[in-house]
Amino acid sequence: MRFGVLGPLEVRSVDGELVHVGGPRPRALLVMLLLDAGRVVGVERLVAGQYGEDVPVGAGNAVQAQVSRLRRVLGGVVEFGGGGYRLAVEPDDVDVHRFERLVGEGRRLVEAGRSEGAVEVLREALGLWRGQALVDLPHAEARVTRLEELRLTAFEHLAEAGGCSVAELRELVGAHPLRERLRVRLMRALEAAGRRGEALAEFAEARRVLAEELGADPSEELAEAHLDLLRARRPARRGVPAQLTSFTGRGRELARLAGLRDARLVTVTGPGGIGKTRLAVESARPDAVFVDLAPLTDGDQVPWAVLGALGLRESAAQGPVRRLVSALGRDQVVLDNCEHVVDAAAALVRTLLAECPDLTVLATSREPLGLTGEVLVPLAPLDVAPPDVAAEHARAYPAVRLFADRAAAVRPGFAVGPEHVAAVVRICAAVDGLPLAIELAAARLRQFTAEDVADRLVEHGPFPLLSRGDRTAAARHRTLTAVVRWSWDLLGPRERELAGGFAVFTGGAPLAAVEQVCAGTEDVLADLVDKSLVETDGARYRMLDTIRLFCADRLAESGQEAQLRRAHARYHLDLAARADPHLRGADQLEWLAVLSAEHANLMAALRWAVREERETAYRLVATLSAYWWLSGRSSQAGEAAAALLTDVPEGLEEEYVACVVHAVPRAAPEHWVRGEAIVREAGWLARYPFGTALWGMTVGPWGPVPDDEPPLGTDPWNAALGRLSVGLVRVLDGRPAEGERRLLAVLDAFRGLGERWGTSQAFDWLAQVAGLRGEWARAHALWAEALAGFGELGALEERVDVLCRRADCLVRQGEHDAAAADYEVAAELSAEAGRPDVPAAIRVGLGELARLRGDLAEARRQLDLALTAGRPDYGTEGVRTRALVGLGRLGDAHRYPEALAVARTSGLGSTLATAAEGLADAALPRGSAERAALLLGTAVALRGTTTTTTGDADVARIAAAATDALGTAAFAEAFARGAAMSRAEALTALEG
Repeated sequence: MRFGVLGPLEVRSVDGELVHVGGPRPRALLVMLLLDAGRVVGVERLVAGQYGEDVPVGAGNAVQAQVSRLRRVLGGVVEFGGGGYRLAVEPDDVDVHRFERLVGEGRRLVEAGRSEGAVEVLREALGLWRGQALVDLPHAEARVTRLEELRLTAFEHLAEAGGCSVAELRELVGAHPLRERLRVRLMRALEAAGRRGEALAEFAEARRVLAEELGADPSEELAEAHLDLLRARRPARRGVPAQLTSFTGRGRELARLAGLRDARLVTVTGPGGIGKTRLAVESARPDAVFVDLAPLTDGDQVPWAVLGALGLRESAAQGPVRRLVSALGRDQVVLDNCEHVVDAAAALVRTLLAECPDLTVLATSREPLGLTGEVLVPLAPLDVAPPDVAAEHARAYPAVRLFADRAAAVRPGFAVGPEHVAAVVRICAAVDGLPLAIELAAARLRQFTAEDVADRLVEHGPFPLLSRGDRTAAARHRTLTAVVRWSWDLLGPRERELAGGFAVFTGGAPLAAVEQVCAGTEDVLADLVDKSLVETDGARYRMLDTIRLFCADRLAESGQEAQLRRAHARYHLDLAARADPHLRGADQLEWLAVLSAEHANLMAALRWAVREERETAYRLVATLSAYWWLSGRSSQAGEAAAALLTDVPEGLEEEYVACVVHAVPRAAPEHWVRGEAIVREAGWLARYPFGTALWGMTVGPWGPVPDDEPPLGTDPWNAALGRLSVGLVRVLDGRPAEGERRLLAVLDAFRGLGERWGTSQAFDWLAQVAGLRGEWARAHALWAEALAGFGELGALEERVDVLCRRADCLVRQGEHDAAAADYEVAAELSAEAGRPDVPAAIRVGLGELARLRGDLAEARRQLDLALTAGRPDYGTEGVRTRALVGLGRLGDAHRYPEALAVARTSGLGSTLATAAEGLADAALPRGSAERAALLLGTAVALRGTTTTTTGDADVARIAAAATDALGTAAFAEAFARGAAMSRAEALTALEG
């Protein structure tokens, strides 16, 4: 028989029939016997299990009567002996015992690393549960708790083995929000699913629940999982592409490359189509960064392509090469297809190898990069069989083997037998053993016999090898032109027209784009796929680059190029315009992905429009502003934007402002003046609201921020942006209560829209207000939300900023180890992003930590480095002021006036307050305790708070010293005078 107690009691006969046991008393009795299956259970225990503490008279007799009923139903399996009763069944016949055994077995399998077996066993165990355990047994709370605990443990083991779905874990965490191990498993499952933002949000929720329910901090395991998420490299890094076909015939070259693992620069050379890319892919490290240079049209784009492959965001602060130097560590970069940008690629590689000592580069090019120390691996054609080779020996030659493999894919059953061997050898010889040409030839077996293919190739003649060092366009095509020309000649007129039109797409295109830009595609695109001129993965279509370039030449000859490139540019302008509003709502991530897939096409359209149709170029720059900023590509448009700054076209004033922003640092002063005049007159960029935010982030405020919400029309995102701009300036300028009120409205607005960037900005600024008040738990919960949102967007720079601010707060709390951990993660992310100003903020924080811990030499080192890392322009005054005040506290008293001078350039109350506190510190040694007290009050006035900075050890030290010198009443009077000052009075007091 089989018994179940993990749910309502269930008894099944040997035949699987359900057996009815009876009423509640017999059912409870049977459950108690089943829990000790095979062992005697004393009568007293049975009585206690039935009645608890209120045992009625005659309870023993009642139990005996119930046993009799069970015997009538179950037969002889219920036995008497040893002062009690025993159920004579095997433990595995009872689901609870089988469950316990399986969980133990699953745990051991997990520990042994046998995940597949563990998942199977644990799934079987959990499948035994049909509802609440022991529901028929009263007074069994302890047993139920133990079983529920074991069930949750089973889910944790299952998740660790990779067999638990996110949905299951979410449900379990919802039911058990305080169970941290489950939360850890959910976070790791979300991370594995590529949903890091949700994983970070789970940590934020866990921190909140633990604080509110238990007054506790996250456990070490939960905190470590959170730190792992923050430290994780961005998934945007482009690894080596997966291959759909087998790799044939390069054993010697693979072995050579394996022996060159430690070489700093290895270049695989050879003519086009010889298989350089495939060899590089097969030999690269699994974690290598793959950069395809084929879509680039000039050498200036090379560093940007590497940045894109690394998934780095950009700002105007630093050029792409310096950012790569900052970001690259013990990496391997594969630079594919260097030949058409060989000078630029060589220059970049020389710089990176000189300044990144642990970096290695694997390049592919038709010619060497020409650098000292470069190791060349020349790639020869595949070995071709001799003409008289026997069929049974032909497959020993790599060229024949490759042809046979690819031919069998298009003509199932094809083999190099006696009837085909001569033709196959002729084909391979006719294309000089070039892998790409062999594959194209094999694809022709869809329409022709091997003999027909061989005859056609022979008519076109053999392909000469490329001459080493020739960079001309003719040399670029010399080997593969005959192959592509041959394929081109096989096309009908409509196929040729579409093939030429398709060449305007850089990096491929979806079907809708091809249909709109190239009229009359119908079934023709499918024909091009069949004939191997176009590839498809089902979602996008792409030409091999050599074929695309050949087709582009044919397009230029046709006289249709201008028309098609105009259609291409306008299609992508329309796509950008359709995407733009979605970037400000719940579909933000989806549309970012859409535009990222078309990035190469968008940039190609922009470059063409700058040359040929400037109005379209202006609109492209403005319309793509939000996309470029959110995806970290804003600087890539710099050169194109700068070319558009010569005049302000009528009706395109807002577009001109967008060009000024993106042209940083190429824009001249007169361009800023023109842009600022436009912004001042308009107040806000109504048609391109994101441009308003970009202007403020790049240039700074252009005038007084209005007290009322700026007029941004009826669009909800625009209105929320206006409130965000006003709110954050109010916080910085000493009006935190007003700023908080506006930011709370901003948060509701952005959350209602489902927009992550604005929502995360609001969380960040609200956290800063909470930190000013010493509301630590609230501040940390808000920062966790901000980190989650910025994490979803892949916004490395914003995550660094938030981590620095949170670490600063932890310093004030006295949580020095936690602060150091945040600074460490911020430094790692900052290195990936390559920002120069953020390391300054990190170094200021580390310097303050070192000083508070008594390591004054390290504190001075960090603060000195902070001043050299930061750049003296808009947005960095706060960091520089803090660094100068920190050096002042190390004994460099002349730094305090410097701090005030820097703070005055910002004009922000929060920065001026920092300088005021530094000056208060300087006043004490001069015997000016009253001035110190006054300046502490002035800092309060400038920040707009009611007390001194909560938790600031230096402010507390200064206040205590001044109180000792003046007495409590005199200190309070001087402090109150400062706290009551107007802004103008406070500025005057700072100069006293």
